Formats: sequence, C-alpha cells, structure tokens
Amino acid sequence: MPHRISLQRSDITTLAVDAIVTASNPALVSGGTVSAAGHRAAGPDLAEACRQYPGAKPGDAVITPGFQLPAKYVIHAVGPSWWPGKVPEADTLVRVYRRSFALVAKHGIRTVAFSAISCGFYAYPLPEASAIAIRETVSALKNGLDVEQVIFALFAENVHAAFTSALAKTRNE
Repeated sequence: MPHRISLQRSDITTLAVDAIVTASNPALVSGGTVSAAGHRAAGPDLAEACRQYPGAKPGDAVITPGFQLPAKYVIHAVGPSWWPGKVPEADTLVRVYRRSFALVAKHGIRTVAFSAISCGFYAYPLPEASAIAIRETVSALKNGLDVEQVIFALFAENVHAAFTSALAKTRNE
C-alpha cells in the first residue's frame, strides 16, 4: 500500500492530478498560504463555488471544481487549530482525512494530492500531524480506496522531513 503514497516538495496548485486537498478555514474563503494559493490559481470562480456552501466545521471537507487549476477538483479540508487540551485535535484531524477520502471515493478520483493539513497557520505539531496523515492514508488504501496515487505536496523542507519520517516508520512496520 505505501508504494501508492509519495512525497514531493512541490506547489500543490501546479500538480496535474484529479484532485488536490487544501487546508481550508471554516468559511471556505481564501485564507492561509495553501488556501490562498489555491484560490489565486483557480481564479474567482472557486470563491463563488465555495459560497454555495454554508461553511464547514473542523473535521469536515467539501469539494468544488478546480476551475483554472490543473486539478479537476479541489477538496477543501477544514483541519483543527492547535490548542492543546481545548478540543480533541487528533480526532478532528483524523475526521478531516477520512472525510476527504470519502469524497475521493464518491467522485471516482484516481490521483489525489494533499497539503499538510493544519500544519501551517493552524500550528498542528508536525510529528503528530504527519503521523496521522500517513496512518489514515495507509488505512484508507488497506480498506479498499481505489486510487492510483496519493501525493503529499509538501512545500517546506521541515514539513517534507516530518512526512518522510512518518512514511518511513509505516514502511518499516
């Protein structure tokens, strides 16, 4: 299963995949770096498509067309903000990956690229976030998610390193 998972130091908005999964805020508007980059690259129609939703709670995800992106779809994943002890952050991050994979399956997506959900502006600790991301991806693949490739597009070196470590631990299990 892990052979269908790859890590890239790349700009997710440039990838020619069926769908990209970007970290989003509950209002689904252009916000942090990945979300803003996605909105810029997709053009103004993406903001209009997001307005069709009443927003999303942390742990949820919604799908829109990709418009001017190379990707056919954008999955807007609302991860948790890191506030230790305030809310069940790990449960929320797990839910957002599961919800994203449910949308991937529902829409027949064969290639998907994820950003590091909640690792930027939302300050989720990289070791924990990367472990959850990789664990949930492996679980989805083992449970029959029919995709050719899951890519983690990780722009920053430290984020890439954390995901590389988490993937290596999975491959050694």
